[in-house]
Amino acid sequence: MSYRKESYYKYRGYSQKNTVGIDASKLSLEALKDLWHKTINEGFHGICFSMYEDGQQPGDDISFDQVDRRVQILKPYVEAIRSFSCIEGNEHVPVAAKKHGLNTLVGAWLGDDKEDNDKEIDGLISLAKAGYVDVAAVGNEVLYRNDLSLEELLAYISRVKDALSGLDIPVGYVDAYYEFSRHPELVEHSDVILTNLYPYWEGCPIEYALGHMQAMYGQVVDAANGKPIIITETGWPSEGGSLKGAVAGDIAAMKYFIDTISWTKENNIPIFYFSSFDESWKVGDEGDVGAYWGLWNKNENLKY
Repeated sequence: MSYRKESYYKYRGYSQKNTVGIDASKLSLEALKDLWHKTINEGFHGICFSMYEDGQQPGDDISFDQVDRRVQILKPYVEAIRSFSCIEGNEHVPVAAKKHGLNTLVGAWLGDDKEDNDKEIDGLISLAKAGYVDVAAVGNEVLYRNDLSLEELLAYISRVKDALSGLDIPVGYVDAYYEFSRHPELVEHSDVILTNLYPYWEGCPIEYALGHMQAMYGQVVDAANGKPIIITETGWPSEGGSLKGAVAGDIAAMKYFIDTISWTKENNIPIFYFSSFDESWKVGDEGDVGAYWGLWNKNENLKY
């Protein structure tokens, strides 16, 4: 099913009847694992693609064969894959995804290097014109990182929209949920609202995380003015520490995945869960917890 069909491209409301999810304290560890496996085996909308094997990092040029192998691991569980960049092997992700019949949300990674930005934008446009892009994301958390001004970002978005005019490919920008309230110009310039929702990074205890994520989503709905919304990232780390009341761990990670997938399925909300594979390089600004967001471990084995 394509994003271009109305079912993905029209906001139809949502329910917040269940704000707490499952009570993991009433389940044995084995019962929780069984429910986690049942949830993932039944499939879900989409997943964020993790590029790098252990020992690799951004800047390494990744082969198509490596990307293709990892896409094949994910294929039985999802309808769509999200990529974050269009250079250094990331351009292989949507090609491999389409090869295996999956939909794509393809991102151009923007930062403070204008030369790299031009390469990313050109790569996104080329992939889209070649038929590998269902949704185009121009930048990821650029405003959150203060890498570009709002005016510079909007210029990049307009550049992509102009280049893809007539191709029926929705164009948007990915950022934290509150940025769309702060900057209504983002909504105005976007065909689709692409939002990241992370209760963990706001220190929310797992017992309240589903309700908090729903509240984040509600804020985006209020800002979106009826435009379609895709949750482009949400997840919970399986180890690595804590942030205020949010504690990384297997039980919390399983509960959050089960609750999130169940709620988004019930409300037909497209979501890209973060993330596919653990990546050891992601321990810089995020600390130890950065390496443990995957549903699969760094050796490409499904967890639990």
